[in-house]
Amino acid sequence: MIRTSENENRIVVGISHGDINSISYEVIIKALLDQRITELFVPIVYGTSKAASYHRKMLNIPDFSFNIIRTADQASPKKANMINLTDKEIKIDIGESTLVAGEMALLSIDAAVEDLEKGLIDVLVTAPVNKHNVQDAAKKPFTGHTGYLAEKFGAASYLMLMVGENLRIGVVTEHIPIDQVANTLTTSLISDKIRILEESLRKDFDIRKPRIAVLGLNPHAGDGGLIGNAEQEVITPAIQAAQKKGQLVYGPYPADGFFASSGYKQFDAVIAMYHDQGLIPFKTLNFENGVNFTAGLPYVRTSPAHGTAYDIAGKDVASADSMRSATYLACEIFKIRAQWAELNKNPLGFSKKEKEY
Repeated sequence: MIRTSENENRIVVGISHGDINSISYEVIIKALLDQRITELFVPIVYGTSKAASYHRKMLNIPDFSFNIIRTADQASPKKANMINLTDKEIKIDIGESTLVAGEMALLSIDAAVEDLEKGLIDVLVTAPVNKHNVQDAAKKPFTGHTGYLAEKFGAASYLMLMVGENLRIGVVTEHIPIDQVANTLTTSLISDKIRILEESLRKDFDIRKPRIAVLGLNPHAGDGGLIGNAEQEVITPAIQAAQKKGQLVYGPYPADGFFASSGYKQFDAVIAMYHDQGLIPFKTLNFENGVNFTAGLPYVRTSPAHGTAYDIAGKDVASADSMRSATYLACEIFKIRAQWAELNKNPLGFSKKEKEY
């Protein structure tokens, strides 16, 4: 988008269109229906006008249309914009996983990432995709947006961080079989995830001295070694290492009691050892408006916390709350990062030791 005095402070939000057979277009369109959003940011959807038209008609939304553009710098600051990725006919099979859907999802992600790296958009919000058909289209393993984008951006370390109104929870291991979790966990890996989370809470959420809870792996957090030694041998050393740095990191806590007693309310964020340990309580508490944020990337990327929801696609029952929350959070983090960078820049050229002194 061409920056002018009218829009120079407006954040440009790139939105990948996700799976064309899913609820992705429904939640995108519903989230952008209120034209007042253009007072907050400039939306650019990376999709196809034909797919958007198909979903708009199916959902019976007559009073909405995208401003079709070819490049991001043509975006109107007063409209919901769409970069039309192709003029070809695209077969849409509502509620079905197809190779075409995977190809279009991948095309959208890659186009948005390219513009993000060029500085044409400020943040990226990714609509839900189907991992299987994207993997077929990519012709290589694809376990989700998080790992794919980390590879694209060359990020050696990152953290999938779920963000809701009353809970932030990151996971040490993501999309791996449960029988591989114990062997994957190492003190080094847990320490790295704690480091990314602590840094993100300060730089992305403006929490100056964040309090972090770490969950155990085994029932009752191992019960003093009676139900496993992972807590004593792997997890606790990582917690102690963080504490030696002056960080407010505590645990390991038994996951069931921690959430049942609302212990999470005493912390700014939680580290879970594996996917479902973190995602089950998170989605129970924040399913409607939860957001998936990738901490540790050089760019801001968020996504709704839900999936493709093929079972309700095309039925006009999908909620846009999570998509809306993902967009707002991306903008908020972008602003906080900019403020943090401004406050911590070093115009006088002091060394690190001189600054500390």
